[in-house]
Amino acid sequence: MSAHPLRFGIWALVHGPRAAHQDPEEPYDASWERNRDLVLAAERLGYDSTLIAQHTVNPHQEDLDQLEAWSSAAALAALTSRIEIIAAIKPYLYHPVVLAKMALQIENISRGRFAINLVNAWNRPELEKAGIGFPEHDARYAYGQEWISVVSRLMQGERLTYKGEHFDVRDYALRPKDIYRSRPLIYVGGESEPARALVADHGDVWFINGQPLEDVASLITDVAARPRHSAPLRFGLSAFVVARETSEQAAAAHERLLALAAKDAPMKAIQKQNTDPKVVMMQTMQKTPRVGSNGGTAAGLVGSYDEVAARIVAFHAAGIELFMLQFQPFEAEMERFAREVIPRVRQAQTGSFADRSERQLSQR
Repeated sequence: MSAHPLRFGIWALVHGPRAAHQDPEEPYDASWERNRDLVLAAERLGYDSTLIAQHTVNPHQEDLDQLEAWSSAAALAALTSRIEIIAAIKPYLYHPVVLAKMALQIENISRGRFAINLVNAWNRPELEKAGIGFPEHDARYAYGQEWISVVSRLMQGERLTYKGEHFDVRDYALRPKDIYRSRPLIYVGGESEPARALVADHGDVWFINGQPLEDVASLITDVAARPRHSAPLRFGLSAFVVARETSEQAAAAHERLLALAAKDAPMKAIQKQNTDPKVVMMQTMQKTPRVGSNGGTAAGLVGSYDEVAARIVAFHAAGIELFMLQFQPFEAEMERFAREVIPRVRQAQTGSFADRSERQLSQR
């Protein structure tokens, strides 16, 4: 079981609905205003974290709106008071010195609530059309390894001289350094072998895409066993939730979303064409019908309130600390989850703790 308390987060709606784009209950809206209100509502409801994915252009359809991650993260840092703010970053888009300074500034604005989520890009046109180029999969991860090693050391306030294949940094130090902790947290996404090596070397939390419990447990076992030079690695899971009073109601709601998602087939075909086929996330997502991004409902959080709560407790027992959740329609279902599922999870955890304590006392 994770040694850290179980936490719940939400995906910001940076490119509109997470399940289906033709849902009359969730019109397309990726605006700053909608995302601001969503995160503020999540904080009021007790959610612990939000993840802002980074895309400079919409990865599904280029004429649709796309929220910019880092300027939005800075604004949210000033508007919120408790929730963790995680901004994704693709290393090729920012020089590590510039990005480290931006991260430290947002960390300061948020008073120690900021984190970066390192992803090594899968959407080919986003980089190619900018003239940056789109290197082969393992080369992107090699670049990311070097990039994050520079960013991490600069965020810690180290005066850095570094020369590698891609960067030549000379006697560089950033001030003020982090006044709340050693540096902002580093989340890492990706499940390929280079991704696993990267997170073991440089990450604090590994984000795993939604998939069945046994697969998640296997991934955790593999990466947790790897040598590290810092604190033990922590684990997060992406998941799309469909929770209702009964399992039958949840199944019907899931089927509705699956039918709506099928209408997005032309959009998904474009996305597949633009995606590096070596990206493990996309391979994982083809294994079973599901809705939502980054694995979505493949994590199995579809069912009655009690069933979903029990599955979350089981994932936590396997080592998952943070659940980064998606819903549709987002605001209404996010509120439903906070009202119906989170209290059941807390109650189950309290009951388990009480049961363990009682057993321990009886054995004395």
